[in-house]
Amino acid sequence: MSGLFLNLYLWRLTGDLWINGVFNIIVYAMTPIAFALGGWIAKRMDRMVTYRVGIVLIAAFYLVVIFARDSVADYYPLFATCNGLALGLYWIGYLVLMYDVTDARSRGRYLGVNMIVFNSAGLAGPALAGYLIGLFKGLQGYIVMFGVACFMFLVSAVSSTQIKRKSSHHRTYYLKFATPIMRRNRIWLLSLISFLMLGVFQGIMLFLPNILLYQTVGSERWVGLLTVFFSLLTISMGFLISRRRGERSVRRDVLVSVLLITAAACALLVEIRLWSVLVFMIAFSFLNPLTVNSLTFYYYRLMDDLPLKGQFRIESVVVRELFLNVGRVISIFTLIRFAENPEASSLPVVLVATSALQFVIVGLLRKSERLPA
Repeated sequence: MSGLFLNLYLWRLTGDLWINGVFNIIVYAMTPIAFALGGWIAKRMDRMVTYRVGIVLIAAFYLVVIFARDSVADYYPLFATCNGLALGLYWIGYLVLMYDVTDARSRGRYLGVNMIVFNSAGLAGPALAGYLIGLFKGLQGYIVMFGVACFMFLVSAVSSTQIKRKSSHHRTYYLKFATPIMRRNRIWLLSLISFLMLGVFQGIMLFLPNILLYQTVGSERWVGLLTVFFSLLTISMGFLISRRRGERSVRRDVLVSVLLITAAACALLVEIRLWSVLVFMIAFSFLNPLTVNSLTFYYYRLMDDLPLKGQFRIESVVVRELFLNVGRVISIFTLIRFAENPEASSLPVVLVATSALQFVIVGLLRKSERLPA
């Protein structure tokens, strides 16, 4: 609810795609730093400590946004830095926890179920946010919505205390061994490069769609309702993934999803209107989860075979996030460099190009990648 409209709030304050882009560049530049710090904390203490600290910091971030109001636009680099650090600490705890509760046989199905639950919880968020924003004049509705989000994050932090900590005698942080392992394990290195390619497209898609939707429908309420519809499509894909049995072809899944998303993105080359944005967003919402799920499944399987017998799992998540966010930063910088506003003729070209770049991922995946679901 909050993350969805944070970029739109900044857009309403400034109307400047450059500021929105720089905000997200700073966020994704700070996230790997927070991942590295969170990984160290998780090794020294526990991943639940990092997880809870991240949630509390996100709540604190939105509390500051509430008090800052319009000043967010004046100090957006500072807000972006704080947001990136908070998100990084949260996600390192979340991703390691997700790895710990699964094994090679259950992971594919679990990732599908996780997608269903995650997006089901997000169904009400955009609709509620759009409704709250529509109740108030100007930007006051955004402040109310951020207040609700802050409260919910605090409740989540308290609820997370029910998850038990995982005791371990291995507290050494092995991040310095990442480079030597990359040199010795070419398959792992190629998988990291595949996440960089994913980030090149994902960086743009994490903030641009809501701006495009607002430009075409002109209402936060409609943006919220359409986002609910897109979440339903994502849930549908999660359900299909969770019901799959037998072997799965990661390369085939990625190829099909990238091919269809790129084809849908070509509609934006005709014109940027509601119909073309909807065609693209429908394809992206339904098929992109297949790409992300397949790559995550593939990467977690590789993590099982990395050195140090499971003691490198936190570090491998940190390294993956570094590659992913480097890709995000590259794509956002490219977007704001060549497209000054959502109406720019170069914007759909950048979208199609970054989408097509994901075809490289197929070539980076191991050919004999048929793995048990």
